[in-house]
Amino acid sequence: MQAPLFIRPLEDPERAALKAGLRSSNGFTVRRCHILLLSADGVHVPAIAKTLRCNEQTVRNAIHDFHRRGLAALQPKSSRPHTTQAVFNAERLEQLRALLHQSPRAFGKDTSVWTLELAAEVCFAQGITPRRVSYETIRAAIARLGGRWKRAKHWMTSPDPAYQRKKNGAIA
Repeated sequence: MQAPLFIRPLEDPERAALKAGLRSSNGFTVRRCHILLLSADGVHVPAIAKTLRCNEQTVRNAIHDFHRRGLAALQPKSSRPHTTQAVFNAERLEQLRALLHQSPRAFGKDTSVWTLELAAEVCFAQGITPRRVSYETIRAAIARLGGRWKRAKHWMTSPDPAYQRKKNGAIA
């Protein structure tokens, strides 16, 4: 059986900082201060979790984080990924642009309107991407091309030779 998990004995400035954190406008800070103060008072992890209506692992994470980072554990770490893999390099971006300038019907789809999900599906089927990507990856790639999905009509063109004339409102 493992020994119960508690935080190390608090110094007076640390205890004061934790008590001050209880009045923070940041919910993460308030929750962490509650957890750490209860642990310092000798309350066991399951009881803290039940009192604060959170998971026991949340309590353990807060205690371990306090041991590693001290009072810095009262502030959330960045949720940004440590690394990102760019699925769309320059060549693939141009392939995506060329793909979106065609009708989905050219790829055997039953619609003439691109959606982000449909673009992701066709990109994989055409070998533009090595794996099925999310619609958010497609949206970010379109943003890198200088477009926005809601306003794609401003940068998309048609292979129709009279497209520009039709787009500008001249019907003839």
